[in-house]
Amino acid sequence: MPRPIYLAPLPLLLAAAMMAPLASRPGKHSAAPVVEDVVAAAARDPGVTTLAPDAEARWIPFQLTPGNQIRFTMTIDGRSLTAILDTGVSFTLLSQTSPLAVKGKVRPGGQASAIGGAVAIGWMPTRTLSLGGLSRRGGGVAVAPLPALATGDATAVDLLVGRDLLAAHALDIDYPGKRFRLIASGRMPFTGATAPLVVSPERRVYESVVGLGAARLSPVILDTGDGSALTVTQAAWRAARLTSLPTTTAIGFGLAGPSVNDLAIAPTVRLGTLSAHEVEVRIEPPQGFSESVGVAGRIGSGFLQRYRVLLDPGAGRMILSPGPQADAPAARSTVGLLLGVASDRLRVLHVMRGGPAARTGWREGDTICAIDGQPIPRDYVDSALARWTVGKPGTTVALRTCDGQDRTLTRAHFY
Repeated sequence: MPRPIYLAPLPLLLAAAMMAPLASRPGKHSAAPVVEDVVAAAARDPGVTTLAPDAEARWIPFQLTPGNQIRFTMTIDGRSLTAILDTGVSFTLLSQTSPLAVKGKVRPGGQASAIGGAVAIGWMPTRTLSLGGLSRRGGGVAVAPLPALATGDATAVDLLVGRDLLAAHALDIDYPGKRFRLIASGRMPFTGATAPLVVSPERRVYESVVGLGAARLSPVILDTGDGSALTVTQAAWRAARLTSLPTTTAIGFGLAGPSVNDLAIAPTVRLGTLSAHEVEVRIEPPQGFSESVGVAGRIGSGFLQRYRVLLDPGAGRMILSPGPQADAPAARSTVGLLLGVASDRLRVLHVMRGGPAARTGWREGDTICAIDGQPIPRDYVDSALARWTVGKPGTTVALRTCDGQDRTLTRAHFY
């Protein structure tokens, strides 16, 4: 059974930040010299990183958040922290509200590109860091606001673990087994389809090449912190010659706020020697995040979770071995509501264009307290009840709003 989509807080619709200098952005954002101060601080003190001889045995268990992100725990300066694995972040980022973010140690200054706009960042030195078989002495982390909505879960995390800690090694992500590890670059612990992978010198993130329709899209950020499957610019979508496909709308949240995109299901996406079918594609508006940082789009965890994935930019490759859900069709909303979850209710975050909800007057901010007579349980995200948003077309669901109204939605295909 494929993982449900459109669950709270932001399933398949979230994109985390990329800590790329604003200098890479065109137009009025082309000058941001203060960013270079933060990047230079990282370059002056990268710390000393060591990979243990038994690193291959040191698997790190994780939970896949409702936003399809890899959430786990690690240690910095002797403190256990919650973290998201994020290859779309160039420098590991600490939440400014984390207990580790000691105000007197954080040096302010600079901005970074993020989905939704720009965010202010600082820099904080660290003493020790431990992540599975990897340890580091010295170095530091970037510091910025990290709201829960930007990490795809109901509660915020302390940290986004980025390229600076990961890229010197091979990253083995066992999505079906919900575990990952860092191993020596060049190792190949399993076989599968292969695709190119590099760390770009301009953006300092993982990048690859994607085939979509008639287009070869390059570069495309490989972003484990992005909960969506594939996101492309409008120019890339036109080049793919898939504009005849039906589309709707979707909302995503990044560090700098929300972004509304078009949404379609592509028949085939090509990644190296891999051909994947029925892939959800988000199309960003003009001057969206991808265009602003000079890429054609992003591959996210919504796509990668179908596979066991080895990311090894040092060897110039990624390897993808199909998991149990690799050939499952994309789960399409049949009601047209994107929802957030509180303890006992659902809140409408977005009403999808052309869907049943849009045709029957649902609005952003509406709340739902019961589905077919069942109250919203605490474990809603992982419950069978959550699949009501992707139910069989032609069937009807009864909803009670939290202000006491009884409403119905008849499910339908609409994109």
